[in-house]
Amino acid sequence: MKIHWTRVANQNLKHIEKYLSQENPIAAIDTILSIIQTVELLKQQPVMGRAGRVLNTRELIISGTPYIAPYRIKNKIIEIIRVFHSSMKWVDDVEGEEACFKAVRIEHKIKK
Repeated sequence: MKIHWTRVANQNLKHIEKYLSQENPIAAIDTILSIIQTVELLKQQPVMGRAGRVLNTRELIISGTPYIAPYRIKNKIIEIIRVFHSSMKWVDDVEGEEACFKAVRIEHKIKK
């Protein structure tokens, strides 16, 4: 399986690195590498993440960090939707679900 990072997920990584590097640049790099390496494990075990809070998604907990990477599997592609801090409220209703996938739909429109 292949892994595709949405534009939003890539932006999340950049923001995480920028924020963490203000205090500790080495820890910022280590955290980003940990996120990427953990996501890469999905190639061998695509359902290793827990069932997601949004229908048809899964959530990968990034061990040793406070980050979660929600993803979905579509046409043999693992799509990383975003990366966020576990203390953030993500979604708990239909309106939240719509916001979650809005970025994904925008990205697909841009590619067409």
